[in-house]
Amino acid sequence: MWKWGKDKKPQESYYSTYNFDIEAIKKAVREFADQAPKGVTTRTLVKDDHSIDFNLLKPYLKGIPDRNFYMSKETYEIFEEKDKTIPYYLDIIQFAVDQYVNMYKKIPITQGDPYRKVSYLLLEKSNLIHERPAIDLYITNDEYLITHKKPK
Repeated sequence: MWKWGKDKKPQESYYSTYNFDIEAIKKAVREFADQAPKGVTTRTLVKDDHSIDFNLLKPYLKGIPDRNFYMSKETYEIFEEKDKTIPYYLDIIQFAVDQYVNMYKKIPITQGDPYRKVSYLLLEKSNLIHERPAIDLYITNDEYLITHKKPK
């Protein structure tokens, strides 16, 4: 949809909905992060239900997605509707892993595990989680960040 401005040139309406793919959303989030004022973090984009607040991304997308996308507040990974529970679990487990590392100065994995899968048992024993995610999560080598992608 086009609006005509004072100078008679068409301007895209930021209120129109479009079928954006996940790569377009990721690009818009990166642009937001690069251009955000000091003190404003990417976390600002994430609502309580982990859906992305597209009102803040309209200038980068030039519109609104026709469906929801979801993002982790801790890892900033973006997901489509079918994977909308993953950011919730990433955030809970990332927080618990950070606390575990602070408490014990080691990561909560089974000793010798080459994939570095998070040991939910160790987190439960330390009272850091009260429910186990339905998926396996792994600890990366990058600042102990959590991922749902099994290492190769």
